[in-house]
Amino acid sequence: MAVDNSTAIKRTEFLSGLRDIIPILLGVAPFGMIYGVLATGAGLSNLDAQAMSSVVFAGSAQFMLVQLLNVGMPTIMMILTGFVINLRHALYSASLAPYTRPLTPLWKMLLSYVLVDEAFALVVMHYKQPNDSGYRHWYFLGAGLTLWTTWQLSTAAGIFLGAQVPASWGLDFTLALTFIALTVPAIVDRPSLLAALSAGVTAVLARNLPYKLGLMAAALVGILVGLWSEKK
Repeated sequence: MAVDNSTAIKRTEFLSGLRDIIPILLGVAPFGMIYGVLATGAGLSNLDAQAMSSVVFAGSAQFMLVQLLNVGMPTIMMILTGFVINLRHALYSASLAPYTRPLTPLWKMLLSYVLVDEAFALVVMHYKQPNDSGYRHWYFLGAGLTLWTTWQLSTAAGIFLGAQVPASWGLDFTLALTFIALTVPAIVDRPSLLAALSAGVTAVLARNLPYKLGLMAAALVGILVGLWSEKK
């Protein structure tokens, strides 16, 4: 009976993660489609473009790498740029570590693979809710796998069908809307408000820094301001 109950809880958590991430997919799908168009336009084969989405699975890094490839950037610079852009995932991991510490190494490896911006924003709010089921990592898995599947399908759509989408549609604006939708519900107190404002201002002021360093600067400023305001 205990086994049946635990299975039901896992299924409920998994399906809840899948359900909660669906509204965010409206912004993710066009973004993946645009990547597919740009990747093939930069000279990547269909297989290589799809493989990057499967292996890298990080939209902002993939966009930057495609742009660097298009201008003939040396490989080592592309690797370093991708590393810098994705450093924010280390911050995400540190935030989730207290919740995932009891999990097995295999579970941690799986969840780290599907840990992207949208999944983090949703999952961290779920972890902060009162819940002692012990199976909240299944929620993480449900949200992450749904995002991953959507990203692969939208990339494929961009590769094979994207050439028929007029550039004048400007689908890339949906990415900004997605992050706004993720950020606003997370602003629940003074520290989170100050962190969001300071990070936003920093991102605008540092937008011209090379290799997307402005993104890391904004993240660090937001964290420091949030920690400082919590002590006040």
